[in-house]
Amino acid sequence: MLIANQSGWVLRNPCAFTATWIGRDDRMDVMIEPDKRDPGQFLPSSHFGHGILTWHLPILFRTPPGYNLLVRGPANNPKDAVSALEGVVETDWSSTSFSMNWKLTRRLMPVRFEVDEPICMIVPQRRTELEEFAPELLRIESDDGLRRKHEFFLRAREEAWLVQLAASDTAPERVSWQGDYMRGRHPDGEAGADDHQTRRHLRSFVERGEGPS
Repeated sequence: MLIANQSGWVLRNPCAFTATWIGRDDRMDVMIEPDKRDPGQFLPSSHFGHGILTWHLPILFRTPPGYNLLVRGPANNPKDAVSALEGVVETDWSSTSFSMNWKLTRRLMPVRFEVDEPICMIVPQRRTELEEFAPELLRIESDDGLRRKHEFFLRAREEAWLVQLAASDTAPERVSWQGDYMRGRHPDGEAGADDHQTRRHLRSFVERGEGPS
């Protein structure tokens, strides 16, 4: 989950407000009440209706040729009564900006967005990469080495559960976290991938001056 949280760049909400979906489907169906009465604030709107909040992002993103941007909500950051919607934008050629959208899911339920709260995560994706995968379903017996390692994991988990059960008057709700995966190894101690990661360190955006005249 930590790596997922770090797998993209986050855009944050600049102005605090409360939004309430009245329950209709037209563009007037969301009440947006900012904390401050400032006409210059950057606030979302009810652009699409149907209880959807839309931020028209004032940024034109550009990616290298062949790369899109997955535009999604912040990872592992659930919010009650509202859900982030996702989109994919071909930002290697598009000359238009795009929007970030959230769908209010409960009628007449006020939803707060605070200043600096994450509202959008952008993740570069190579176009057509998903289409290059050819998914298959195989029985685990077709890979004897993998089968043995998985059986070792199941036995280790069962043994850990029995140890916890013996040390307690009641059955444990869950087995204690074994942690082998986070250490980049199999339950039998064998190392996993050489490039195993436990976190990401993404580069920050750098503001550049004007290019050569």
